[in-house]
Amino acid sequence: MSDSGLGRRFAAEAIGTALLLVAVVGSGIMAERLSGGNVALALLANAIATGGALIALILTFGPISGAHFNPVVTAALARRDGGSARAVFLYVVAQTGGAVAGVWIAHAMFGAPLFQLSRHVRASHGEWLGEFVATFGLVGLILSCSRHAPKAVPFAVAAYITGAYWFTSSTSFANPAVALARAFTDSFAGIAVAGVPGFIAAEILGAAAAAAIFRWLLQPAVNAL
Repeated sequence: MSDSGLGRRFAAEAIGTALLLVAVVGSGIMAERLSGGNVALALLANAIATGGALIALILTFGPISGAHFNPVVTAALARRDGGSARAVFLYVVAQTGGAVAGVWIAHAMFGAPLFQLSRHVRASHGEWLGEFVATFGLVGLILSCSRHAPKAVPFAVAAYITGAYWFTSSTSFANPAVALARAFTDSFAGIAVAGVPGFIAAEILGAAAAAAIFRWLLQPAVNAL
């Protein structure tokens, strides 16, 4: 990740992450309103909408910024590719600011109060483990697919996140910017502020573990089996 054209990359990350949160929170609000109290149906709708949006957003912004939309993905790729600390910092600022803006846009679309704090408690050890697993899988997938099947990355990421909504206890935030931004919505997609530090810590640990393990796994094979 070079510094060349960093302004355009910064803008692409901010806009892309904002649209991702519009999809996550907007579909959560719509699902909650239309599901008639059926939480499973609401989660299914939320997952499908998020997965579909991810494919479109990664295809749109990938050629400009890489379409990370996620601080731990940026850090893992920068470590692999030798990206500068300045570029990483600016990406993280863009992603975090875009994520919060996306939450506010979703609220405005649905006529909800713009500024909210979530009361949705997510603070159990099981949910933290779920976030570790979700982030480990996401970062590992991106590191492997971006090397061996780069054209498949948008579809692989979307498929993984859609599935991880269901197979993780945390519903797979897997993204510190998303975890922080979702503290500012008291909707189906929200997370109470007190739970955010635990989620972010689990995400960072999961990403670090994936970066270390996949660095080893992706070394060129000396001999084929």
